[in-house]
Amino acid sequence: MQLTYERRKQLTYRFMMTPALLLMFIFIVFPAFYAFSLSLTNEALLGFAAKESSFVGLSNFERLFADPLFWNSLKVTLLFVIGSAVIGQFLLGFLSAVLLLRPIRFKAMFNAMICLPNAVPEMVVGFLWISMYASGEYGTLNRIVVWFGVDPQQWLYSFPLMAIIIVNTWRGVAFAMILLTSGLSSIPKDIYEAARVDGASDRQIFWRITIPMLMPTIFLYMFVSTVTTFAIFGLVYTLSRGGPANSTEILGIYIYNQSFTAFQLGYGASVAVVSLVVSMLIGVFYVRMFKVEV
Repeated sequence: MQLTYERRKQLTYRFMMTPALLLMFIFIVFPAFYAFSLSLTNEALLGFAAKESSFVGLSNFERLFADPLFWNSLKVTLLFVIGSAVIGQFLLGFLSAVLLLRPIRFKAMFNAMICLPNAVPEMVVGFLWISMYASGEYGTLNRIVVWFGVDPQQWLYSFPLMAIIIVNTWRGVAFAMILLTSGLSSIPKDIYEAARVDGASDRQIFWRITIPMLMPTIFLYMFVSTVTTFAIFGLVYTLSRGGPANSTEILGIYIYNQSFTAFQLGYGASVAVVSLVVSMLIGVFYVRMFKVEV
């Protein structure tokens, strides 16, 4: 049987996608199913369960939903995601994208200043900002506020959640700026010129042309940024380790504490499964809210 050109092209595309699909199965699909199977057991690193685990059904999930520390970590995670990814990074990234599309001096230097934090690993960023937030007169931020007559603060104890939101916002502005700049650049200039000829004001052009045409890019940014921020661990662990008093204990740190500090792998896996489900629900929410076809 002789294959047509279109059929050969389809088979070629599928063959080229095979390595990516295989990697996705190995690193995403299989770990997700394994985590779910582990969440149905009492697997542990110490005790009798470490030698021989047993099936416990949904007991881990029942314990999970009755644990106030879990609900606290979920609340902290949502506040962290909304404050840094949805509000901070998006607003500053959008403002940077609009400004850098204009003919300004030293544009290359501003681009480099904004993009540089995104190239630094999470752990390095954490240790860098520890020196910024250090208490006493030798902390970098305290040295700055003293010039304005403000007493030195213990920033990671007085404003713990806001402190890590600022750090993650600073680190992620570059991604928002790059993505939104590409979206703004793809809007045809003829549409703006036609709108101005018809007498549209700058505000009308922004709300009725720029935002609607930028919506697919905004959706892509919101989805990717929210999911990646939801899964952050190293940055927050380096800065605060979830303290003080669990005020910055996001889900990633809660999972780590239950799995490798309390040695309860089965229970930690159940938290990971719930975290995955919440991420998927957030994705569905974005699709419905922005009315974008995916």
